[in-house]
Amino acid sequence: MPPPPSPSRRSTNGLKSVGDVGPVASLAQRARELDRLDRQLRATLPSPLRDQVRFADLRDGRLVFLAPSSAWASRVRLYQAQILEAARAIGAKAHSVAVKVAPLPPEEIIPDRHKPLSASAARHLRGAAASLSDPTLRDLFLYLASQAENSD
Repeated sequence: MPPPPSPSRRSTNGLKSVGDVGPVASLAQRARELDRLDRQLRATLPSPLRDQVRFADLRDGRLVFLAPSSAWASRVRLYQAQILEAARAIGAKAHSVAVKVAPLPPEEIIPDRHKPLSASAARHLRGAAASLSDPTLRDLFLYLASQAENSD
């Protein structure tokens, strides 16, 4: 008869999602709650302001927003009564609004990797297409040559 399993060994029914494991699950739940609050609270703000600020946290009854500049932060403060009213209406226990200036990270500029074909390259592609017996390959070469003509 085999010995009983030791108490330290747990039986599992396969792999678990990382989101289902203790601390990660609570962190994921908190992130979902903050995202929901962000969408609901920013929806109460006027359009240009709503697009510039982000809700960051609800900590000790304080709603924390991030603004890219002090000018946008001042605009958020003008709406703090409206924000608090909306927060209470959706069940958030908040008594104040804090705004931190945190410039948004610069947008990553992806270089254009597309280099236009020269007229000379287009001529060579048409010449190569004329010598091909495979109609599919010939059409591909002609298509490439036409791309050079379209970029001019």
